Formats: sequence, C-alpha cells, structure tokens
Amino acid sequence: MAFKTTIELEKEFEVSWKQEKVFELLSNVPKSVAHFPKVDELVDLGDNSYRWEMEKIGIQAYHIQTIYACTYHADKENMKVTWEPVDGVGNGVVSGSWELEETEKGTLVRFYTKGTLEIDLPFFVKMVVSPVVSMEFESMVDTYHENLQETMNQ
Repeated sequence: MAFKTTIELEKEFEVSWKQEKVFELLSNVPKSVAHFPKVDELVDLGDNSYRWEMEKIGIQAYHIQTIYACTYHADKENMKVTWEPVDGVGNGVVSGSWELEETEKGTLVRFYTKGTLEIDLPFFVKMVVSPVVSMEFESMVDTYHENLQETMNQ
C-alpha cells in the first residue's frame, strides 16, 4: 500500500554575484540543475517544463526513485523564478521559488520548495522511510545550495 510524505523547505544565502547574473543562472533550468546532486536525468518536456528523474535511494530491500515534472516561470521584473507541478508525471508533486534581493555585497537568495512524494512501499515501513526521505532531500538541497554558492562566489 502506497503512502505519501511531504517535505517543505525554506532557506536563504548570500552570494557575491549581482542580482541580474544570479537570475540568469537560476532561470536557466538545465544550468541550475547541473548543480543539483543525484539527478539521473533532466528531460526537457518543452514550454519550459522539465521532468526530473532522480537516482534511486534506499535502505536494505527497499528502494525509491523520485520522478516529477515542473513548469518554470522567470519573472525578471521582480527577480523571481517559480515552479509548479506538471500533473500526472511521476510519483512527486513539487512547487517552489527563488527570490532575489540586491545587497551591498551581492545578492540575497531566498529558496522555498514544497514536495509531496508518493512512496509505493508497504505502509509498515512508513515510520522508517519517511524520515530517511526527508533527510536525504534536505541533504541534497543543502549540497545544491553549496554548489550554487561556490559558482556564484567566484
């Protein structure tokens, strides 16, 4: 019996790049995703929509592969990039945003995302698997942000 787990993250960091240059990178989905760990494949669906296929993760006999698709919207006037789920693709539903604010030193980058993953495993493993999925996702997002910061502080 499948179950769902939801993860919501808000993070911010500052980089030395100017706001315009940060926006250019974050609004280019393939260039931005190149900084994200454990992406098995990013598939261009057209119309600025992409399907993410993550590497499989698991413990013992249980493995999960997250697949989802989002449509991305770049609002240069407000220095904001948002994404919303594409219905009916994969086992995940993900939405979120990047918001950029110019600072004296560069750019303050605010990140928000919310994702729900349907996990097709027996319900009795939910208590073990849900925290592992949450920790793994947060760890990947942290690595993503570290990789972006390394690029945007050069």
